[in-house]
Amino acid sequence: MSSSSLVVLAVAGATLAVAAAVPRLRRPALLSVGTPLAALLGLVAALFAGFVSIYDVLAYAPVLVVGAATAAALATGEGRAFVRRVRSRLLFGVPWGTALVTAFVVAFYVYVQFGFRGLTSPLVVPFVSWSYYYPLGVLTAPFAHAGLGHLTGNVIGTLAFAPLAEYAFSHYPTGRGNSSFGSWRTNPYVRAFVLFPLGVLAVALLSGVFAWGATIGFSGVVYAFAGFALVRYPLATVVAVTARSVVSVLLETLQNPIVYANPSPSFGAPWWAGIAVQGHLFGFLLGALLAGALVARRGNRPSGARVWFGGLVLLTSLSLWAVWWYGVSTQYVLYRAVGVLLVAGVAALLAAVVRAGDRTLVSDLTTRRVAFSLLLLPILTMSLVAVPVNLTTVQDAGLPGDPVEIRDYRVTYAEDVTNERVGAVDVPYFEQVTNVSASGVVVANPDRNIWAERVSAGALAFWGDHAVTVGGLGWEETVWVHRRGWVPTGAHPVYNVYVEPENGDLRPVFASQSATADPVVAGRSVRVDAREGAFGLRVLRNGSVLSSVGIPAQNETVTAAGLTFVRNGSRVVVVNGDTRVTIAHEEQYQ
Repeated sequence: MSSSSLVVLAVAGATLAVAAAVPRLRRPALLSVGTPLAALLGLVAALFAGFVSIYDVLAYAPVLVVGAATAAALATGEGRAFVRRVRSRLLFGVPWGTALVTAFVVAFYVYVQFGFRGLTSPLVVPFVSWSYYYPLGVLTAPFAHAGLGHLTGNVIGTLAFAPLAEYAFSHYPTGRGNSSFGSWRTNPYVRAFVLFPLGVLAVALLSGVFAWGATIGFSGVVYAFAGFALVRYPLATVVAVTARSVVSVLLETLQNPIVYANPSPSFGAPWWAGIAVQGHLFGFLLGALLAGALVARRGNRPSGARVWFGGLVLLTSLSLWAVWWYGVSTQYVLYRAVGVLLVAGVAALLAAVVRAGDRTLVSDLTTRRVAFSLLLLPILTMSLVAVPVNLTTVQDAGLPGDPVEIRDYRVTYAEDVTNERVGAVDVPYFEQVTNVSASGVVVANPDRNIWAERVSAGALAFWGDHAVTVGGLGWEETVWVHRRGWVPTGAHPVYNVYVEPENGDLRPVFASQSATADPVVAGRSVRVDAREGAFGLRVLRNGSVLSSVGIPAQNETVTAAGLTFVRNGSRVVVVNGDTRVTIAHEEQYQ
């Protein structure tokens, strides 16, 4: 824990201790405002005393000021009335179920995914919902995360939307004549600490079972919270999605109060290519369906117009319009127009659901039943499609070359091999055919039905080195993958890829095609080869090999077919009389 965090905690603790000793200072309004301000003054004092830096003060100051101002707003006037309303529905005014669920998700990341060993590099592969034949992945995928940013985003989303859902659920019975302790169903402690978390668990498991293909993350549940909250409290949900952005900015400020940035090259797929649109839509509609049933039962329907406008703003902010699929090779296709129509359609459907009444259309068919049937239809459709998709198996899928074996995993590097997780799918009317191949670091485990491109060829070419972690419950092991190459002048790179397991030897697993440099010296050209983890030079005349030699070591010289090759730093120079030409240079990585 940093020194600034210790100062904040110490001052806050001292403030509460003084308040406990002095009865006049025990007023909640005074404590809620005074504690963060006292912590801020403590940080300033620690700055002058030399215990913390100005960087630490700048990191905490915005958070403490916003906290104090928020507490002040809640301590007077309408804020105080708001607090009373919250306490009338939540035990001691706290969303205990939300806190319990959030703690569980964070604990899963820290302990089960070994986040405590490195917050930015958790164990991911065994906790993905690869197939129904791998039940561990299906059951754990909703609670696992691919990285710290993934976890942080979902935690913030949970804290933004789940309290609204829990408030609508209520720890206290809402029906007339029901006593809080009349039965276990109306017991506020049972509802807060058992029933609400169990409901969240059920939604999480459904999102894992009916997700299409390999997914990971709590976002399906976050979207269910959002859908539930929107149907019951549309305006509050729009405020919550804005508050989520505020919390994200405050967290980033706490981590990096000052950021220096320079223009630099970058590599990565488009941001929308990582969105599990189907999983998000399934969770959102499931949450909306549950809230619709609650609203119909209690009879407190919100305005249809509010649900429509709130849904439009919320779903756009949550990027549910980012409908995408794989294109040719490493290409991704965004169907933005389709996504916007989807957002508008879902918002209109929810508005119709909340306003539908008991007016009979035909026989016993009411408008409410029609509306709920229309809402249930896409949920059932997605569930039915998920079954054959998740019954796929990769048990017969092999890996080229000589992969490294780590228990029941195999890790290697390959290019232009068939992606065993994504089949060939025609997308009609868009002249787009999906023909997905994989190029990069591939991890396979037939026993767990795992086949995944964990690092793309482009990413490895950009970074040069990358770690891949495999494992299971209670164990993990990291494999390093390295790319080293040479770029012949005027030609494509020539490279070797090596895999290095923990406590193992470096092993070459891939060699690229050779390439011939553009310069011609004394009627001879030079080709750069990669083979068995080493690099060589071949001197050619009219396509015939005259001689071959390895690339010289640093500051050394070799001769082949009358040409002299000199290694000068990261360059290889060919010398022939007075002619000196750079024939190749080493690949550069970020």
